[in-house]
Amino acid sequence: MTARVVTRLGLSHVRSHLRTVLETDHRPVAIYGPNGAGKTNILEAVSMLSPGRGLRRAAAGEIARRPGETGWKVVAGVSGNPPVEIETWAEPGGVRQVRIDGKAAPQTALARLLKVLWLVPAMDRLWTEGADGRRRFLDRMTMSLEPGHGETVLAYEKAMRERNRLLKDEITDPRWYEALEAQMAATGAVLHAARARAVERVTAAEAGGGSRFPAATLSLEGPDEMPPVVEEPDLAAALRESRRRDMAAGRTLVGPHRADLGAVYTAKGAPARDCSTGEQKALLISLVLANARALAEDTGAPPVMLLDEVAAHLDADRRAALYDEVIALGAQAWMTGTGAELFAELGQRAVYVEVTETDGLSEATVRRDPG
Repeated sequence: MTARVVTRLGLSHVRSHLRTVLETDHRPVAIYGPNGAGKTNILEAVSMLSPGRGLRRAAAGEIARRPGETGWKVVAGVSGNPPVEIETWAEPGGVRQVRIDGKAAPQTALARLLKVLWLVPAMDRLWTEGADGRRRFLDRMTMSLEPGHGETVLAYEKAMRERNRLLKDEITDPRWYEALEAQMAATGAVLHAARARAVERVTAAEAGGGSRFPAATLSLEGPDEMPPVVEEPDLAAALRESRRRDMAAGRTLVGPHRADLGAVYTAKGAPARDCSTGEQKALLISLVLANARALAEDTGAPPVMLLDEVAAHLDADRRAALYDEVIALGAQAWMTGTGAELFAELGQRAVYVEVTETDGLSEATVRRDPG
């Protein structure tokens, strides 16, 4: 399978971009310019070609250029046989909408059309902060390998919200809980199994990838009350038995929404949370590359990768190693950095985009040679 890549990207009223159009090809895209010029806004636009709230986890109304009440829109041409056009936008005060080749489509359809992975500076704290961020990272990783995972997560969370409402209202009639807990048990078991497969798949891809970045051994963890394997009958029983405790807390305390992603620096046997900042960054890069390799092995085509400010944290040797691995994968990686010199090791293997900003308005120019 030939990799799908973004060949044309149009931004209209997306944050600092009033109107930006970029023509690209199968090569990595190196975006450079000063801090605050609007580089990450381009990556965010690409991330909106996948389901969810994008790499900034922004609500639809937060993406529009301000001041103004115009809404925003991203239009992309995506290669393939046949090629497709993706449009996604939100009107002022409205929800995000999607069209594929002119026809309305749910966001979940994007996951089956274009695989998008990303690594952003905010994720540098992944191993040292709370489990919420690691679960989001794990679910994005899982959804990349199993597109239906996103729908399962939404179904589980919807049932859990309704159960939490009963708990807060101190409803004690068990009949109100039974149907919701049955749905949570059914979707929760599927959700947990998909996460476990993703952890196993990415760990195997990392161990066998021959990367120059340090490998991490992943594990799916949780609190004591969540067993390592969540089977539907066991989860249903755990939810039933936990009602009194959950009511006191005002929320559901047992289930896969309490899961955590564990990681150990394989060569050192050290938990990722105890590693140095540089080691934690290298482990993250390694995981994203492993996820990309797993996707390429499963589908025959690598994903689109978004690597925001990744070069700034690497020395020249590590940058060269990263670029070589991206090229070897055949991935279209959109990368940002403050200067063109950070991408010198790519040479003519990339498309270069210079981003400048004047009076709050970004301008992006494709330069085939940044020199």
